[in-house]
Amino acid sequence: MEKLLILNPNDNVALATVDIPAQTIVKVNNKEITVQDDIPVGNKVALNDLQKDTNIIKFGQSIGHLTADVTTGTLINKHNLVTNQNDNVVNNTDIKVDLPDIDRKTFMGYRRKNGKVGIRNDLYIVPTVGCITPLMDVMVQQFKAKHPDNGSFDNIILLKHPYGCSQLGDDFEQTRHILCDAVLHPNAGGVLVFGLGCENNQMDGMKAEIEQMEGIDKSRMKFLVAQEVKDEFANAQQMLEELNEAAANDKRTPVPLSELKVGLQSVRPDGLSTITADRLIADAASYLTANKGTVALTGIPVLSSAEQEIVERTPDNDTADKVTTIFDNFKQYYEHFDSAMHKVPSAAEDKIGISTAEERALTLLRLAGNGEVNDALPYGHKLTKSGINIIESPNNDLIDSSAEASADCQMVIVSTGKGTPYSTYVPTIKVASNSALAEKKKRWIDFDSEKAHSSEELINFILDVANGEKTSNEKSGLHGLAIFKIGVTE
Repeated sequence: MEKLLILNPNDNVALATVDIPAQTIVKVNNKEITVQDDIPVGNKVALNDLQKDTNIIKFGQSIGHLTADVTTGTLINKHNLVTNQNDNVVNNTDIKVDLPDIDRKTFMGYRRKNGKVGIRNDLYIVPTVGCITPLMDVMVQQFKAKHPDNGSFDNIILLKHPYGCSQLGDDFEQTRHILCDAVLHPNAGGVLVFGLGCENNQMDGMKAEIEQMEGIDKSRMKFLVAQEVKDEFANAQQMLEELNEAAANDKRTPVPLSELKVGLQSVRPDGLSTITADRLIADAASYLTANKGTVALTGIPVLSSAEQEIVERTPDNDTADKVTTIFDNFKQYYEHFDSAMHKVPSAAEDKIGISTAEERALTLLRLAGNGEVNDALPYGHKLTKSGINIIESPNNDLIDSSAEASADCQMVIVSTGKGTPYSTYVPTIKVASNSALAEKKKRWIDFDSEKAHSSEELINFILDVANGEKTSNEKSGLHGLAIFKIGVTE
């Protein structure tokens, strides 16, 4: 790889792919430039002499303007670059992706009774309230004593959480809604909903919300309230055996890529993330949406600085209005707590080459590739349209990845430069930006983007996972559920 990388032909900056010392002569765009400063990997270098107030173009879009004249080869960062936030500058020249010529247009999935498709036949145990989660460990131990290979299921997943009691109003309704989303997830071949009995998230309320959905398969759902039975463990084992029997004959069948729904995350990036992992994920996302598949993005506080660009990429006014409503709702949420949604990137972000709010937002938006933004969903709602979807959720990888799973994403793909052990309750592919991380954290990382020769390798890995290849989090039994909490606790 060249020492300087231009992401879009319209850019007036290039990114350093390695640390470049000052006075190094570097060839880029068939000309040689002398780097004027020490340039850390991932940071921006001026490709020409630029005057004060000139817009800096990265990804083909403005990420801010200069506060001083700069010469060719100068480091562009927070010391000479400020936001255009109030100017609403949009160039609308997004990166164009040359899609790989891959013949794989289907995957092998589980077609459910309601028509949805899962990429796993998992057993979910979903507690209505946090205080009973220790009992679920015993239930799984007893089931696995009889079925060391998980029986009819690919994984047994406990959706532990601390909520379901002493919650009020919208906060309580939101918790119940997210739990029902999990119960109805197409990756679940069987679900045991487990309650205590005295919590405010009553089982009857859970059942009523679940039964509103069309085409539910009651043979794949069991409900147990501990206070209503003499031996909750014996009852649980009987129910789990019934679910195991119901799933015994489930088989994968060919499914078109249009049925694949993938959540996207950027977690603890480094200087290489934009250059390696993000580029491959963007290509993969574009490949999926070109084949009528679906990708989802969260992190509304970050994406808000690219709101106008997102609106520009919607196909009609109704979708544009949905996008605007999502951002307005989150802005009001922040204002309610006397906080600002738009925040200047931290010193750590500037160090890896993210200098303005626009740059941070466009970096995240780029993960979804170059397709249209076809929908914007409130938190806890299900995906219904192909292409790029924006989901209302905060900038928190635990909550955001769970929100994507709750929206029916069958998997989540995470770009990371420093690593994270967290994975939500669907297969979670961790794409490392650098080989050192991939080698160091093999239990966390699935794909080394620095070693990859093309985006085709990542696309093929994604399809292998859809077909059943286990991710690192599945092999290690690392699964989680994080719910967005609002309001007070009673």
